[in-house]
Amino acid sequence: MPEVREGALAPDVALVDYERQPVRLSALLGQPLVLAFFPAAFSSTCTREMCAFRDDLQAFAGLGARVVGISVDLPWSLRAFAEHLSLTFPLLSDYNREAVRAFGLEDPTFARGLLPGVARRAVVVLDGDGTVAYRWVAEVPGTEPPYDEVREAVRRLVSRKAG
Repeated sequence: MPEVREGALAPDVALVDYERQPVRLSALLGQPLVLAFFPAAFSSTCTREMCAFRDDLQAFAGLGARVVGISVDLPWSLRAFAEHLSLTFPLLSDYNREAVRAFGLEDPTFARGLLPGVARRAVVVLDGDGTVAYRWVAEVPGTEPPYDEVREAVRRLVSRKAG
């Protein structure tokens, strides 16, 4: 699948919550939405990334934005990961890889190709209507997102809407 670029409408994919209930991306819209795609729960870089978003959650909430983590891990693994890190934002399972494929984020080479198909580490910011306002994708899995840049993208989005 081709990658979803800035200015494009995000695909309305179906994800799964901790209770194994479907959650459509469109159901999360209505306000800015930060989608944090990550390769694997409990891995070191993913742990640092999710903790960084957890620690910055008030800043995003103050801008009227929601944060959601997305990985191909199963729902119960994501629940355990979220509880372990005391996350207060949801982690959604893309166990069937619908979202990573639709957003063009499937990584065929993760762990030297031993775990193909996980999400590439990426952050996608959507406006309230589902248009991609910002997109960042890591070149290598061990790279964390530019958190300041993500916050600034949300600020710009909010100020554009207010203006």
